[in-house]
Amino acid sequence: MQSQDVAQRPASGSGPGPRADRVVDVEQAEAALVEHYPRLVRLAYLVLPSGLGRGRRVLTAHALAQRALPRGRSAVPVIPSQSADRDGDPGYAFVRRRVVRSALEAGLPLMRVARPKRAQLPPLLPQVWGLRLFPRSGGADELALDQRLAALSGPGRAAYVLRGLERLPDGAVREVLAGCGVEDADAALAEADAVGADHALLESPEFDPCSLQARPTDLMRRRRHAKAALAAAAALAVCGALIALPGGGWGADGAAAPSYARNPAAEAALDPGRLVKVSPVAWKTSSRTDFSVWPARGELTGDTALLRRALAVWARPGERVRVSATTGTPSGGPAGPPQLLYAGAVDRARVVILYDGLRIARYAEPKDGTAGAALDFARVDGAAGAEASAMVLARTDGNVRYLTAPWVTGVAERDLSKPGAGEMDLTLAQGVTSPMSSPATRSGACTTWNVLRVTDARGSHLLSDLGELVPARLTTGRPGAAKDVTGAEALRTWAPFACSLGTVRGLGVRSVNAWRYASQPLPDGSGTGSWVCTRAETWRGDGTRAQAQFAVPGGLFGAVAAQAGDVPACGPRDPHVLAGVLWKSEGGSWYLLAAGDKDTESIRATGGVKGSGDGHLLALPAKQGAQAGLAGTLEGGGAISALK
Repeated sequence: MQSQDVAQRPASGSGPGPRADRVVDVEQAEAALVEHYPRLVRLAYLVLPSGLGRGRRVLTAHALAQRALPRGRSAVPVIPSQSADRDGDPGYAFVRRRVVRSALEAGLPLMRVARPKRAQLPPLLPQVWGLRLFPRSGGADELALDQRLAALSGPGRAAYVLRGLERLPDGAVREVLAGCGVEDADAALAEADAVGADHALLESPEFDPCSLQARPTDLMRRRRHAKAALAAAAALAVCGALIALPGGGWGADGAAAPSYARNPAAEAALDPGRLVKVSPVAWKTSSRTDFSVWPARGELTGDTALLRRALAVWARPGERVRVSATTGTPSGGPAGPPQLLYAGAVDRARVVILYDGLRIARYAEPKDGTAGAALDFARVDGAAGAEASAMVLARTDGNVRYLTAPWVTGVAERDLSKPGAGEMDLTLAQGVTSPMSSPATRSGACTTWNVLRVTDARGSHLLSDLGELVPARLTTGRPGAAKDVTGAEALRTWAPFACSLGTVRGLGVRSVNAWRYASQPLPDGSGTGSWVCTRAETWRGDGTRAQAQFAVPGGLFGAVAAQAGDVPACGPRDPHVLAGVLWKSEGGSWYLLAAGDKDTESIRATGGVKGSGDGHLLALPAKQGAQAGLAGTLEGGGAISALK
């Protein structure tokens, strides 16, 4: 972009004033939309009126986000923000403003004498047939917040969400609202002030239209339309047969949707003959240890028909294909011929695994046909070494099989919650492991947590199945110096907190580190408690989850004392943490126990429990149910607040 197009960015937190414009083209806007799609959809969902119903809000939110791209070059003001990672990008600021504007328009009542705006009409796309989709139900706090937001006007909701979800200062909120046509932004901010500052709840699954539950629609009405559906299916079968005739194109594409367009570049990406197949010995001489040096394995790598179906479904999945993707992973077709990692029969399915440099795509179909085919995506950019040493090949009856890297020499299964229980060796044939128990789909109380141990020339690594294609790497140690979980001490650190991994299932987690940052003698002399901070890093960089947990001596499981999302605490950028918990002694006395890392010079408690002490540990008498605030001072004079 030329220098004359760039505007000076106003100081963060400044009020409304003169704004310089910056030219944003459609490529910039598209990049911002793809990168921040889950957050933009959440933003639209929260601003839309609740009267639409949860199902229609979900589809409308996705439609508004997908229609936010400009049709050409457009001038967009650079909006000040406290979140430079996103709002420093003018493309994101432009797309966000269009999303907010259309969400506000969707909440306007229809007028008889005026032509309705596009956002006021039900979305043409996306559409879901036969299912009602809605976010997961939250708790009482989320329900109360949703009710309070429903009572606001559209601009009031937008002001609250921009302030809480996007972390914009009031001056920036006024600019966004003014750009969306809101005449009285100050009134909208006043409405938002009345709701309260429960901004952390906006990140709850209750308001996540990208993580959905499904229920059937009206089954009786669908039965009445059965004859029409049968007729449509017969017509589709005739069309499919005509397309499959010699000279009619690619032939049978299985569960893929019909294609009527011909594009040379797209067809090259779907040609099984152009799939990249790496030499079985390439990894031995390569300096890289990522998925790009994995050879193609499996007994069906020469099955052209199977590979064609997998590529076609990737490019255009049919209505009956179950498609899933980890958070922040695009699910569009490949830009060019992908790399083949595996094609073979696993348990009761045929499986094809492909890699395009950014994503892993797994296609699976039953051995007796293509009905019930599934397509799963996972983001793996930057994966190397331990993070690229295994991927999920198949899950069956609560068990999981892995496909391992060619440099893996041994695999074993162990229970992370029982450090002294030992390991059970797994067989490894052509990179495929024998099945092992998986905690990813288990329901009910957690009593065990089985993980995979892989061994290569560099050592051993522990990987945990969290319900996605690529297992998460487990580490232990101080942030910035974390190491793989090897040795008795590292295993004992993880053991009480193994079941806490269940709280980050399905979040696109790349790695989880457990850092024992403090050991605290209990006030009644019954032993020493352990403070551990577990931090889950995601493939997309945001959405991190930090939990401060406390375990008493001899306890099987730890207790979560505090947790927060999208914070630097417990990470390399901020290797500090402070948390507290109410603890009841065997004699029935209650105490406030608090601990910071060893760089903490003093801790102060306020509120329901008052007191202070030097050092990184604090124990004060308390009453059951007391609410206390914590603050500390770091060596050198810096301040630290409790994780929350």
